[in-house]
Amino acid sequence: MNKANILIISPATVQANNGNWRTAQRWAGFLSERYHVDIAINWLAASTPPDAMIALHARRSASALLAFATTGRPAILALTGTDLYHDIHSDTLAQRALHAAARLVLLQPAGLAELPRALLPRAHVIYQSAPALPRAMPAVGSPFSVVMIGHLRQEKDPLTFMRAAALASAPALRFLQIGRALQPELEAAAQDTAQRCPAYAWLGELPHDDAREQLRRSHLLALPSLMEGGANVLIEAVTSGVPVVASDVSGNRGMLGEDYAGYFPVGDAASLAALIDRAAGDTDFYRLLCEQCAARAPLFAPEHEQASLLALVDNALLSHRNP
Repeated sequence: MNKANILIISPATVQANNGNWRTAQRWAGFLSERYHVDIAINWLAASTPPDAMIALHARRSASALLAFATTGRPAILALTGTDLYHDIHSDTLAQRALHAAARLVLLQPAGLAELPRALLPRAHVIYQSAPALPRAMPAVGSPFSVVMIGHLRQEKDPLTFMRAAALASAPALRFLQIGRALQPELEAAAQDTAQRCPAYAWLGELPHDDAREQLRRSHLLALPSLMEGGANVLIEAVTSGVPVVASDVSGNRGMLGEDYAGYFPVGDAASLAALIDRAAGDTDFYRLLCEQCAARAPLFAPEHEQASLLALVDNALLSHRNP
C-alpha cells in the first residue's frame, strides 16, 4: 500500500535556524515513519495536491493553506507564536487561514483562550519535544551562567536580558546571549552592553547543536519574550535539567504551569535581575526551580509528541475518507 503524502509548509528554511524550521524538520521525521513527507515554503493550486497539509504559522503560511483548502483535503494549521497572540486577532489573511483549517494545533494549552469559541472543537494541543540530555554541571567555583538563546528581534525582548545583566548584583555572574541580530538597533545594543558590562557576552549565531551544548552547561535559561507560542528553547532547557526564568506570558505559563516560581513581569529588567540574583544566591530557590522544571519534563518527551502528531494526521485522513 502506498504511503499518503503529507506536505509541511514552513515559513522558515534551514538557513533561518529558528523554531519554526526545527518544528518542521522534527515533525517530518516523526511522520515519515508512516507517511511520505515533504517540506516547502509554499504550495500553489496548480500543483498536484498532497493528501494532507500541515501549515506552520497562520499569517506566513496563509496563502498555501487557503489554496490547499479549496481541494477539500485536510488542511492542518499549527499556531506557533506571534500568529496565535497577535495575527489572528488583527490580520485578515491569518483569520481566513484560521477558519479554513480543518484542524488547529496549539503548542500549549493556555493558547486555547485565544481562539474563537466556535473553533475550539478543531483544536488539539501537541507539546513540542527535545531529546533528553544529561545535565553538564558547571565546575565548582565557575561563574553562575545565565543564557538567552534566540535571534535578536523585538518579540524575544533581548533588551530586557541586556538590562538585567547590568542590574544583577550577585557575585560571579555570567550572561551569555546567543542568536543572530535581526534588527540593527539590537545588534548595536548587544555590542554596547558587551562593552559596558563585563559579565555580558554576545556570542552571535551558533549551530543548533552548539547552542544546546552551551545551554546544557549553563545554570539558568532566561526567556524574556513578549509573546510565545511554545518556545523550543524552553523545552531544550527543561529536558537538559536546566531551570528557566521566564516572562509572565500565556505561552510560558502553558509550558511551565501556573504555579511556577520563576516568572517575572514582561519587560521588567529589574525583576529579572532580582530573580537571577536569587537563583544564584539561594540554594533552596534554585533547587525549587530545578524540581518544578523536572516535573514538566515528561510532557516534552519525543515519543509523546510523535504519538500525538501521528494520531492527529491519521484521524484527519480517516475523517476525509469516511466523512
